[in-house]
Amino acid sequence: KRTHDMFVSDHAKSIALDDESHKLKMGVKLKADYGAVLHLPILREGKDRASHLSGSMEGHQNYAQPGEDPEYLITGTHAYPSGPGVALTTDTKMHRNPSDTGVHSMALVLPPSQARQDASRTAASIADIHRHAGGAERSHPPSSASLLEGGGTRNSALMRRAPTMPKPQWHPPWKLFRVISGHLGWVRSIAVEPGNQWFVTGSADRTIKIWDLASGKLKLSLTGHISTVRGVAVSSRSPYLFSCGEDKQVKCWDLEYNKVIRHYHGHLSAVYDLDLHPTIDVLVTCSRDATARVWDIRTKANVHTLTGHTNTVATVRCQAAEPQIITGSHDSTIRLWDLIAGKTRATLTNHKKSVRTLVLHPRQYTFASGSADNIKQWMFPDGNFIQNLSGHNAIINTLAVNSDGVLVSGADNGTIHMWDWRTGYNFQRIHAAVQPGSLDSESGIFACVFDHSESRLITAEADKTIKVYKEDDTATEESHPVNWKPEILKRKRF
Repeated sequence: KRTHDMFVSDHAKSIALDDESHKLKMGVKLKADYGAVLHLPILREGKDRASHLSGSMEGHQNYAQPGEDPEYLITGTHAYPSGPGVALTTDTKMHRNPSDTGVHSMALVLPPSQARQDASRTAASIADIHRHAGGAERSHPPSSASLLEGGGTRNSALMRRAPTMPKPQWHPPWKLFRVISGHLGWVRSIAVEPGNQWFVTGSADRTIKIWDLASGKLKLSLTGHISTVRGVAVSSRSPYLFSCGEDKQVKCWDLEYNKVIRHYHGHLSAVYDLDLHPTIDVLVTCSRDATARVWDIRTKANVHTLTGHTNTVATVRCQAAEPQIITGSHDSTIRLWDLIAGKTRATLTNHKKSVRTLVLHPRQYTFASGSADNIKQWMFPDGNFIQNLSGHNAIINTLAVNSDGVLVSGADNGTIHMWDWRTGYNFQRIHAAVQPGSLDSESGIFACVFDHSESRLITAEADKTIKVYKEDDTATEESHPVNWKPEILKRKRF
């Protein structure tokens, strides 16, 4: 303890430097490491260091003091950057603008390997100097003058240009084409059949209705659910229609008999969405019980129960490639699932609010997710983040995308935004009027989908109507120009 008390005050003190040994060490270091370039020019801001260092090399010859020529300054016109604390010699003082012969003579002094490395770079910078002599102030903004003051042509290469937004592809605007009435409650879900002849809707009035796509006429009503129908899907592999609802039921309808032929029992709470696998006979549903379930269509067996989300699973999508199942949840995460193992492959935690909708791009290996904070684009298979689509400041219930790169987002406040998929540019905003007799607050968009020709956009809305939009055939790029601005991209990388 006494020894500790005796030396405790010295614990934080570093050992004092010995001036003589420090000078000797720096002199040896300068000669060994920088001997080949000690004759090269010096910048004004380095002269104080040079005078200090040159004092440590009093025994060496041919090192002139920088103070001999106080007005001498090279502002980045020399092909070789000066080393820190390097004094000028009588030879290099004369070369205020380097010549080709001077460059080659200097290159001979360098070690052979360094001379080979710098050969092409030196030649290019010499040519630039001769071509742009005196033009540094004109070609660079005033803010970069300080960088050019000491760094020469090499420092100017370090200056990065701010990223600019690429010009978005032009898309014709969409306009309201038809309003279809018939449901007695909120229309919550839509699906178009593979032949593109009709489409089906599910509603809060507990019915499923089938409509003719060309005329908008009602073809058929199916009753059987005892609560809101939240999801519908038409199989491309068999004449079946699948539906799910807040009554915890998942039903399989045979469209040749218009009857329910199978029930899939297992969910403990309302079933919010369902999707069919494109290549194998499985059905995936997601529920308020925080699980997604994989069903064998024929045997009604519960193949997997996908657990891991901590809140309602609001949306599910299937694809043929890995990962085959993607879910979005009110716990603000997206999960990519391995269908064979029935386990999570990746969890994406970038969203801050509930993820209510997902959409897969029909051609690219990418997908988008919609939430109240942002629309985000992701890259398969690992869910790498691409970009944010910001500006639709509402609770986004649904997304749809076509092969032309038009992304549609529908929100709880009745607004529809059209985006260019590649650049994230919002080229159109629609706020359709509600059906006469409805409240203005009843203008939410619950679902939207493109038909298979991708010439019609069908939306399901809170005013109990189904609206059909089509592209404006008369619009041209001249009449509806893209009012894009090549401003700096503000993509939040989180």
